[in-house]
Amino acid sequence: MQFSRRFSFSAALIVVGSVALVACGGDDAGSSSATSASGSLSGVCPAQIVIQTDWFPEAEHGTVYQLLGDDYRIDADTKRVAGSLVDSDGTDTGVDVEIRAGGPAIGGTRVVEAMATDSDITLGFVNTDSAAFNHETIATLAVVGTLEKNPQMIMWDPDTYPDVTSIADLGSQGITINVFSAGSFLDVFVATGVLQRDQLDPSYDGSPARFIAEGGRIAQQGFASAEPYLYEKTFTDWGRPVKFQLLHDAGFQIYAQPLAIRAADKDALSDCLKKLVPIVQRASVAYLKDGSRANGIIVEAVEKYDTFWVYEQGVADYSTGVQRELGLVGNGDDDTVDNFDLDRVDRVLDQLRAAGLEVSADLTAEDLYTNEFIDPSIGL
Repeated sequence: MQFSRRFSFSAALIVVGSVALVACGGDDAGSSSATSASGSLSGVCPAQIVIQTDWFPEAEHGTVYQLLGDDYRIDADTKRVAGSLVDSDGTDTGVDVEIRAGGPAIGGTRVVEAMATDSDITLGFVNTDSAAFNHETIATLAVVGTLEKNPQMIMWDPDTYPDVTSIADLGSQGITINVFSAGSFLDVFVATGVLQRDQLDPSYDGSPARFIAEGGRIAQQGFASAEPYLYEKTFTDWGRPVKFQLLHDAGFQIYAQPLAIRAADKDALSDCLKKLVPIVQRASVAYLKDGSRANGIIVEAVEKYDTFWVYEQGVADYSTGVQRELGLVGNGDDDTVDNFDLDRVDRVLDQLRAAGLEVSADLTAEDLYTNEFIDPSIGL
């Protein structure tokens, strides 16, 4: 019961070719050169660090694509991009990184399931709810965040509903919300009274067709880092702004796409993570300062993969700006980027249990997250 990343694979095949389908992550980035000497990961990390993402390349993955050196190679058959892993100043760390597309690219397999069966995967994007639900089967441990806030949102038409300013307003007015058939936030918001079960229409397939056909009389699930741009700039049958609220700001504050290891691998990877995690943190800072290179790789990879997934430069650039503006990537409540607030995680676990979802009673944030490898001096 983790969030659907974008839309169901079967639904995507129906709408392929009609529109670009809707979406659906302090210190100067170069100030830590003393800790990024050439070959700094060689001998302590795997020769190739494999990162399993949850979807096709997109700007929310900007931090990990920032890690690629200029020698990157795109494999259209396997839907993977690989190259030298570099620090934020371009220094070669002595190992390679391979970034694997997820979702339909791996047959719809969830990231945690892929990590359970493929020992080549070093790190994977594992959301808080997915980590909690699968802990008994495959225990994962998130070691560095790539997003401070989940970009998922619910959107509405401000012309149709000028007095709606929040998800709670949608709930109190009983406005129909078109959503995917599964999503932890739905159960949590219903359990807390933010939304009513009978106003949720679980028929959303990722296409803009219904929202446009109904003239915005319904609200809809989506990603703040994509849909607002697409509805205003790309979907010409709509061609005007939408309003939205992040699920995070409405009170459901999971960590989306943190990089997690298999918990059983912690001892073996500990020396590597002490050096690698600060490099990822610096990549987050560098991406927000100038994401043009990483976005270029992302757009190029999508073009070469040549699937139903369409991702244009405009939406990539928009996403980077929104990540800055909304704090989707950020320091949180302190001065450190990509770390975790364990109290926040415990609150989410309590919300999931209160909603009747299957989360072990004794599971805590410390079982799923660690700041052990975070460099607290690296921030925005």
